[in-house]
Amino acid sequence: MKKLLNTIYITNPKMYLSLDGENVVILLDNDVFTRVPIHNLESIVTFGYSGISPALMGKCAEYGIAVNFMTMHGRFLASVEGEASGNVHLRREQYRIADSEERSLNISKNIIAAKIYNSKWILQRTLRDHEMSIDAENVRKVSEDLTNLSQYARKCGDTDILRGIEGRAAASYFSVFDQMILRQQDDFAFNGRNRRPPLDNVNAMLSFAYALLGNMCASALSSVGLDPYVGFFHTDRPGRRSLALDLMEEFRGVMADRFVVKMINKQMISSKDFVVKENGAVIATDDGRRKILNEWQARKKEEINHPFLKEKMPWGLAPYSQALLLARYIRGDLDEYPPFMWK
Repeated sequence: MKKLLNTIYITNPKMYLSLDGENVVILLDNDVFTRVPIHNLESIVTFGYSGISPALMGKCAEYGIAVNFMTMHGRFLASVEGEASGNVHLRREQYRIADSEERSLNISKNIIAAKIYNSKWILQRTLRDHEMSIDAENVRKVSEDLTNLSQYARKCGDTDILRGIEGRAAASYFSVFDQMILRQQDDFAFNGRNRRPPLDNVNAMLSFAYALLGNMCASALSSVGLDPYVGFFHTDRPGRRSLALDLMEEFRGVMADRFVVKMINKQMISSKDFVVKENGAVIATDDGRRKILNEWQARKKEEINHPFLKEKMPWGLAPYSQALLLARYIRGDLDEYPPFMWK
């Protein structure tokens, strides 16, 4: 269990939630694990098959506290909300911001600046730990370029220019991505990002990891009452979860890219876990997908110190913390959206 910004996250499927007066009682194996005053809460998010009493669900509906149900993998299932929920007002303000290029840009430039900043520090970690095994001079030049691009993004005053900055930063970062792959280099050669379809083992892993991350971000946004399909940096397109793609930008490098590199370098996966289809697309085998999913679940449990909230939490809750912060900014509770900046 984790309490964050007046939201309880139940990550243990063996826990049961019940009501005692004005308190949420959390039971584990029929023993009281903790009690939380219900008037302190904005929402409850459960992962897995945690039980909840009808009395507590009714009290949450009465107080306007949303109860969100997710699978253990983080896919959004359903939400129980009462009439007093403020999600309608939150989404209406979200749509107003999305319709305003100036207001959207205020959020977008923070997100993209953070994405580039995070990419820079991924390379800095590689330099620190493996300087003698890589083309350090080239990686250092790219890191310096990303430092400048992150600053340009933070001060950018035009959305099209911001997209250009983001594109240049991505190209620069991926130009040295292969330097982070220290083992199995023949089987996991990387010569640039490709997708739809991915044409090599590394790109197949990246695409799969991005899909998992995208589902997490969409669920996080839905759990706080935001519409994952209406974004600020990514434009509207039928069927595209644009806001989830926005939120993903902060986490692509630190959650997905580093995860892929770790699996390759620690030899948790091999070339036998991939197949090439007739059209040249490379996909993971059933066994390969199981390996990736199992390790992804383990990765989500690893703890970090949130750079803005200064609280320890599992990696799996980081997108939820950012969704909460974004919702608070949209409501007017924060002067500026604080993106996730890892170091």
